[in-house]
Amino acid sequence: MEKPTLQPRFKNAQHFKDFWIKGNGKQLTVFSGAEVSFKDFEKFSPYFYHVDEIGDEVVKEVYLTQKYSEASREIEGYIRHGVSEKDNVPESVKKLFVQTQQIPEWLDYDLLKSGAELCMRSNIDSLISLRDYCLIGGYDYAYLNKPLIVTEALKKGAVKRLSETLDFWVNATRYNALEIHAKGYEFAIKTRLIHSYARLSIKKHYKTWDTENWGEPINSWDMMATYIGFSLVFLHSLKKLGNTFSVEEEKGLFHLWKYVGYLLGIPENLLPDDKKQATEYFYLWTSVQPPADKDSALLAHSLLNESLENPILKFKFQRKNLRYLHICCTWFLLDDDVCKRLQIPDVPNRNIFPNTKIVINKIYDNLISRNIRIKRGDKAQLKVLEDYLSVTKNSNFH
Repeated sequence: MEKPTLQPRFKNAQHFKDFWIKGNGKQLTVFSGAEVSFKDFEKFSPYFYHVDEIGDEVVKEVYLTQKYSEASREIEGYIRHGVSEKDNVPESVKKLFVQTQQIPEWLDYDLLKSGAELCMRSNIDSLISLRDYCLIGGYDYAYLNKPLIVTEALKKGAVKRLSETLDFWVNATRYNALEIHAKGYEFAIKTRLIHSYARLSIKKHYKTWDTENWGEPINSWDMMATYIGFSLVFLHSLKKLGNTFSVEEEKGLFHLWKYVGYLLGIPENLLPDDKKQATEYFYLWTSVQPPADKDSALLAHSLLNESLENPILKFKFQRKNLRYLHICCTWFLLDDDVCKRLQIPDVPNRNIFPNTKIVINKIYDNLISRNIRIKRGDKAQLKVLEDYLSVTKNSNFH
């Protein structure tokens, strides 16, 4: 079947113009020095209908021919011990591991280290940024959320979804995490195959999937936008919260997520090297996304209410206070228009907590050495992950 030709169909829509003329999009262009235009639209738009075929073939040959638990054990064996051209394994498995075991010429281990250190050094602000800007802000893009809705992510619960995202992010952003056979590398391969498994399930079971408008499920262009969330949007959020970072750390962050994207099977020409490229790529992608719909608001509320459902904090007043703080950060980090579309509740004195954070970060920056901040941040993030895993340990990765 011939693939449809895509147009920047929302470029004249109010939500698109507001975001890029006066909202966070405008801030991103100032922050990055980007020159946004539609001149490269036709270069990127075909990826709305492009998917990771190698990952899909592995799922067909390994996961759909045996029990899920057996397939997972088989894949874990390949991840931990490697695969060579001579091994007696399915052809798709060889292709996957030939690609992911091949270190790209552009990979710079010093930059990976700098990127990981920025993620750790930013301590809990990293987790606030991921949750209250990157994740909830992504819910404003209605078509991007369709795979989550049709795979019934709302039934799974926000605690579990957040735990999985945190597990992936923390394990991808430690020292040497992305070396072949290491934990971050393992998470990247498993996540790649989960995306393929979900995509094949959607195509098989969800007959009313609207490919022309929504793109292929979990398509390469949407994947690019998601990983720009982990780099550009994340960095912008840290800056808004009063964090500073060196040129080397900034380069490192983009390099780290470029390599994670490479392991996940995102085409290399979709992976930006810096904030200028990332903003220009993101601008094009947002022009095919409508604003939040009712499903978006449900996802946003599920995430906000996660604080109330999560048993990590013992007392109800603590959980209510945590929810309030996340709402304050969401209003502070996102555009008001986005918050209104997602039906984020308004709360009193919502700028006090974010503004206090900015002051504390500036003081902390001057008083505490970089190495101590990296160690403290690493420890704090691992503790939050441990807490989340302790409440979701009875459910498996699938």
